Amino acid sequence: MCWSATADLAAGTGIAAVGVVSVALAARRPRDLPLAALPLLLGVHQIIEAEVWRNDGGAGPATLAWAVIALPLLALWVPAVVLFAAPPGARRRLLAPLAVGAATAAVLAYVLATRTVTAEIRGHTVGYSVGLPRAELVVVGYLLATIGSLLLSGDRGLVLFGVLVAVGAAVSFALWRQEYISTWCAFAAVCSVVLCLWAGRRRAPVPRPPGQASPG
Repeated sequence: MCWSATADLAAGTGIAAVGVVSVALAARRPRDLPLAALPLLLGVHQIIEAEVWRNDGGAGPATLAWAVIALPLLALWVPAVVLFAAPPGARRRLLAPLAVGAATAAVLAYVLATRTVTAEIRGHTVGYSVGLPRAELVVVGYLLATIGSLLLSGDRGLVLFGVLVAVGAAVSFALWRQEYISTWCAFAAVCSVVLCLWAGRRRAPVPRPPGQASPG
């Protein structure tokens, strides 16, 4: 979330551009592609919220699209793609965040299918209302699935990414609760750059010509 339609549009465009680079860097490692595409998804998410601002909130298609990405899609997407990209030794322990993410996503998808999502402009923030039953449990499940999978990934770059997401979420939530300003887009941009650098470092090595010796 950003603090205005213009900020959301600018941030979303920039983050999506980082996502395109990230996907290009990961193109030679198919297991990394879904995770490398995360900034692209986050960028589209910000651009959708720019439309929510322009509509002055409400319960239109943009609000529903924003909620679908933010809630069930990311709850399942993040632990699944982290599991896919993680080192072999970490994959067994990542099954737990994936299971939590699948259960959380199922609850969130059911709520979105049976209730109306509304958005309300509150100064420099947007408040979304879904009417979650037992919201605290759902939030805990969401955090365990997303941030938990990153922290358990066994990959230093992804652990750093998880720490940044956790810090960014905490700061953004604190400011949002005060209805002061939405800052998640700034943290999303930083996290997207970190993920892009991760994708670049994990590029597959260029095959050596036959007979060429490896450097000593």
